[in-house]
Amino acid sequence: MKYWTLTEPDIDRIALGAGILGTGGGGNPYLGMLMVRAQLREGRTVRVIRPCDLAPDAFVLALGNIGAPTVGIEKMEEGDEGVRSLHALEQYTGRKVDAVIADEIGGSNGLAPMITAAKLGLPVVDADGMGRAFPEVQMTTFFIHGQASQPAVLADALGNVMIVTQATSPEMLEKLMRAGTVAMGCTAHMTTAPMSGDFIKRFGVPHTVSHAWTLGDTVINARAAKMDPVEALIARTGGSLLMRGKVSDVGRRIAAGFVRGSLTLTGLEAFQGRQMVIEIQNEYLIATEGDRVLAMVPDLICIVDSETGRPITTEEQRYGLRVSVIAIPAPALLRSDIALRSVGPRAFGYDFDFVPHLGAPMDAQPVAAYDA
Repeated sequence: MKYWTLTEPDIDRIALGAGILGTGGGGNPYLGMLMVRAQLREGRTVRVIRPCDLAPDAFVLALGNIGAPTVGIEKMEEGDEGVRSLHALEQYTGRKVDAVIADEIGGSNGLAPMITAAKLGLPVVDADGMGRAFPEVQMTTFFIHGQASQPAVLADALGNVMIVTQATSPEMLEKLMRAGTVAMGCTAHMTTAPMSGDFIKRFGVPHTVSHAWTLGDTVINARAAKMDPVEALIARTGGSLLMRGKVSDVGRRIAAGFVRGSLTLTGLEAFQGRQMVIEIQNEYLIATEGDRVLAMVPDLICIVDSETGRPITTEEQRYGLRVSVIAIPAPALLRSDIALRSVGPRAFGYDFDFVPHLGAPMDAQPVAAYDA
């Protein structure tokens, strides 16, 4: 089996890339980066493994945060929520966990499994269930393709732990976990039902930790070379530039455990005289110009600082920011008919079908840092 042992510069790159893939949500990656860095500085190790190296019967657990990202900045994790969740599930199932994985690579959730993995000496799988971030529990390639709805665990910073032993569907699990999250202060740590190594190989979005690293490395290298990091990202992802402009209006509220609202951008440079509206539910979902839809979920709508390429999350948006909006093709697993029923525009209440902004996404590849 090959391992990729992460260093602090690796964590910096993964956090930057995960922020881009978070499409505005998934939690603030800066906080996740600080927490993983702290583990390394305490002498612990974060090891990443390729999905192809999982044993078919490996017992794999998906970990991540749930709640409103705005609250997550003010009400930070205590740090052991994932450990408590994992131990509660091990006790319930009677089996030890072999590896952990992110439900979503986007935002701080792309880093969340690393904290628990470092504390417990477990490997992190180079894959996830979204290739981006989505706001609801059931919106993963895992649940789309039959992951069990239970057992699932919710834990908060105060030591409260809730185990869901029976949920009739992934959608009902979302409702139960969301209600528990609201009771815990609108932010908590979640563990969904364990999966086998074979299931991860078939239905996980592969090499997304590597992909996040590559995107972060692309931005850092562009900055060092005094090149445009936005253009570098577009070239790396096969995406396209939807807008360069400034934030002219932000409407944002917390409702039922989500950040909801919209963002208005006024065009600058070549986009002078144009205006774009982006609708939000934790993540950036729909980008429109007048009556025309420019990009839509599940394709990725990513907003970055026009000068530095730093991703800007929904809770950070404010009037006057100079930003660039990039559309990136969604992973193929999210574009199938069965997936679009869960993550397409109609799943979010829009009265239109998914139209891909661009062609197929570039396949993510594992980084070259894996050793024997």
